Amino acid sequence: MQTPTPSRSEFLTVRGLRTHVRHWGREGAPKLFMVHGWMDVAASFQFVVDCLKGDWHVIAPDWRGFGLSERSGADTYWFPDYLADLDAILRHYAPDGAVNLLGHSMGGNVVNLYAGVRPGRIRKLVNLEGFGMRATAPEQAPARYAKWLDELCTPPQMRGYPNVGAVAARLQKTNPRLTDARAAFLAQHWSAPNAAGQWEILGDPVHKQAGPLLYHIDEVLACWKAITAPVLWIEAEDTNMWQWMGPKAEARVEIDRRLGCLADVRCHMMADAGHMLHHDQPEELARLLEAFLAE
Repeated sequence: MQTPTPSRSEFLTVRGLRTHVRHWGREGAPKLFMVHGWMDVAASFQFVVDCLKGDWHVIAPDWRGFGLSERSGADTYWFPDYLADLDAILRHYAPDGAVNLLGHSMGGNVVNLYAGVRPGRIRKLVNLEGFGMRATAPEQAPARYAKWLDELCTPPQMRGYPNVGAVAARLQKTNPRLTDARAAFLAQHWSAPNAAGQWEILGDPVHKQAGPLLYHIDEVLACWKAITAPVLWIEAEDTNMWQWMGPKAEARVEIDRRLGCLADVRCHMMADAGHMLHHDQPEELARLLEAFLAE
C-alpha cells in the first residue's frame, strides 16, 4: 500500500447533528464529493484518492450515525434524511453551481435520488453499485410494519472485537481481496474501543433494524428519470448485491430496466472486484472517474 494521501477532519452541525467531514487535497482545487455506503465511513475512499492523478479537493462526510458523525438518538433512521443532509452539506461547501458527486452502495442510491430532485446541482454523477432495493407490493405492508414493531422491542447490539487486528481480520473474511495493509488501515477508521474495552464498528446499531416503509420503485425511478447530468454507472463483476434484488437472472433484467430510465449513462463492469470495488480496484476506479470527469 502506498503512502496515504493526507486527510483532515472537520465537524459541522448538519440539521442539528455534529457531522464529520473528511477532506483530501488542496483548498481551491476542483471539488469532488464522495458519499459512502451502509456500515461504511468516509475514510473508505482513501485508496481511490491515493490513485487520483489530478488536482482535486475531495470532500466526504460520514453519514449520520456512522463513523465519527453523531447518532440521531432516534429508534429509526429515515432515508429522506440522507437527502436532506446531503443537500445541507452541498450548500455549505458549494453554494453555487453544479458539483461532481459520487456515491457507493447506499450512498449511490442517495445520490441518484438527489440528482433527480436537484438536477441543476449536479455536473457529473458517479454511481458505484447503487442498484436500489427489490420492488415491494402493498400487500407486504402489514408484515413489514409488524417486523419493525417487533425489532423496536429488542434493540440491536454491535459485536465487540478484542483488538483492532481482529476487526481487520473480520474485514478480510468479508472481502478476501483486502491486503493486510488495507485491512489494517480500514479497521482503524471503521472501529474504536467501547467502554468495555472491546473494539466496535463505528455505526449506530439502530441502522441494522428493518425500516417500516416499503420500497416504492416507481417513485425512485421517477427521480432517476429527472436526472439531467451524465451518469457513470459502475458495477463489480463479483458483486454479492444480487441477494438484495432476487435471483441473478431476474435481477439483471430489472437493473437494466432501471438503467433505461437514465437519459445519459455510461456503464462499466469492473473485473476482479466485489461490492467494495473502491477497495478492490482503486487504480482502475480512479482512472475511470477522472476520464469521465474530464469529458
